[in-house]
Amino acid sequence: MKMLKDKIAAEGIVLSDEILKVDSFLNHQIDPVLMYQIGKEFAKRFQEEPITKIVTIESSGIAPAVMAGLVLGVPVIFARKRQSLTLNENLLTATVYSFTKHTESTIAISGSYLNQEDHVLIIDDFLANGEAANGLAGIINQSEASLAGIGIVIEKSFQQGRKKLEEQGIKVESLARVNSLTNGIVDFLN
Repeated sequence: MKMLKDKIAAEGIVLSDEILKVDSFLNHQIDPVLMYQIGKEFAKRFQEEPITKIVTIESSGIAPAVMAGLVLGVPVIFARKRQSLTLNENLLTATVYSFTKHTESTIAISGSYLNQEDHVLIIDDFLANGEAANGLAGIINQSEASLAGIGIVIEKSFQQGRKKLEEQGIKVESLARVNSLTNGIVDFLN
């Protein structure tokens, strides 16, 4: 997606050979025009699927997921990383490790919002080692819903996330695939 790649090239900051900071438009401040275009692109890439729900993880996946939900006309559910007094019954959970934060979290979604009749699209901001996406896929499996695939805003293709997901038969669509972050330069695949 050219608009996204141009934004990454102009505003992304390479912090190391493994970390790309995109706080100016995705992870802290949000560019709503870009997010809407991202939502339209995900809707286009999964248009053949009868999607009934979109699932993401808080917090940086919410903006692109909501925009895709808007375009597709379906609800968006986000997995919480923190305990909540109101989210305490019928929980679907998974444990995920955050590559950038170096922490492990238990994520949770209320089972009241997913069931075997749902066809779910997962959307997330980054794909690195696939931990968050794998955890969300596990929650979809617990709910007995079917998984349409996973939409990723930015994939770090030099890490193992895509491979792990595709080995499970999961369709992965990434809007910007980063080949490397060597010498402070973002090099894109295709």
